[in-house]
Amino acid sequence: MEAINDVHVSEPGLVVVDVAAADDETAFAFHTALAARWATTSVERTTREAGQPGVRLRCYLDLRQPITAPDHSDS
Repeated sequence: MEAINDVHVSEPGLVVVDVAAADDETAFAFHTALAARWATTSVERTTREAGQPGVRLRCYLDLRQPITAPDHSDS
């Protein structure tokens, strides 16, 4: 994983998330769950470290920008 840059966490509410998972499917499922709740960067691939099990994925979240689901109430 590359170093966390100061700009990534320059303000309260900005988060760097490093995910370690058994496989790509699990890592992307976790990212999808995060993206359903908060503004996140898109991710296209995971990385693997030679000789290490599993995959890694990094994304950036902005907790100041929650994603709100559409209101489906009948009122």
